[in-house]
Amino acid sequence: MPHHERYMKLALDNARAMKGQTSPNPLVGAVIVRENEIVGVGAHMKAGEPHAEIHALNMAGDKAKGATIYVTLEPCSHHGRTGPCAEALVKAGVETVVVAALDPNPLVAGRGIAILQDAGIQVITGVLEQESILMNEVFNHFITKKTPFVTLKAGITLDGKIASSTSDSKWITSETSRYDAHHIRSINDAILVGAQTVIHDDPSLTARIPNGNNPIRIVLDSKLSTPLTAKIVTDQMAPTWIFTTKQADEEKRAALEAAGVRVFMTDSDTRVPLQEVLQVLGEKNISSLMIEGGGQINASFLEQQLVDKLVIYMAPKLIGGRLSPSFFGGEGIRLMSDAIELDQLTVEPLGKDIKITGYPVYQ
Repeated sequence: MPHHERYMKLALDNARAMKGQTSPNPLVGAVIVRENEIVGVGAHMKAGEPHAEIHALNMAGDKAKGATIYVTLEPCSHHGRTGPCAEALVKAGVETVVVAALDPNPLVAGRGIAILQDAGIQVITGVLEQESILMNEVFNHFITKKTPFVTLKAGITLDGKIASSTSDSKWITSETSRYDAHHIRSINDAILVGAQTVIHDDPSLTARIPNGNNPIRIVLDSKLSTPLTAKIVTDQMAPTWIFTTKQADEEKRAALEAAGVRVFMTDSDTRVPLQEVLQVLGEKNISSLMIEGGGQINASFLEQQLVDKLVIYMAPKLIGGRLSPSFFGGEGIRLMSDAIELDQLTVEPLGKDIKITGYPVYQ
């Protein structure tokens, strides 16, 4: 198995290099080995383009016959914008297929393996499986639940504040942390804030890193109070979608739409329903969503158990004050036994700050 893991690690590295550009498709890498020589490598680069196995087969050419291919996800078995990779591997005459993880889609899981085995190809599964599953946490969530994978990001002080009592928040975290946060923006399909964040901060919500991909900007605005002069309305740097309620003024809606903003009217008279927002985003093929709102928006998503992952940048600063907002607002959880715990916790120093990543475990 050690040599299998060696080549699978290379396939995983190839897949990870495409992070942020394959949505809504998964990250997939492939490596073809014949007589201890790598003869083909590939990665899926973009939805609608050839899959990793096809790139690797094209590189290997005739050397694929009798070879072993390492692929991070079960070869596809269906006809979509590209042909079935499992059939391509059969046609190429590969001898062994080593797979990290099976396709999580319950409608297709195992069918690619069956095609290969029926053709007499040896199939080995489960090599570095957990690494592959974690790498494709967004795809795995989206393909099974049809709603985006939600990451909540916050920059906080050591005492959990996101701003001072005068609403001053620039800058809590270091430039290093902010650069890292912009990278997370770049690999998400969309970024969400509340209307108050737009009104008070007038953010651009773009990924200000070299070659960064700007996410679609989502605003929850129950009364359509987003100013027509806001950057997200005027800068044309990325699409802006606003979700509102029946309270919205029709003239304001028309003005925003005339400015190029897409306005979604939800089935609510009061607050924008988060489940409906996620459902609509899923229908629009938004597979990943980053929450970068204030304490109330964060609380709403956490209390409704809609956050899949938290990324917290903690600066070694103290603000204090009863009126200084924290990143988890709202009414709060009443009993410690009901507190939201974080699983699979990682802690990473970023300059003077600390980056904490975890997955919430809901009661």
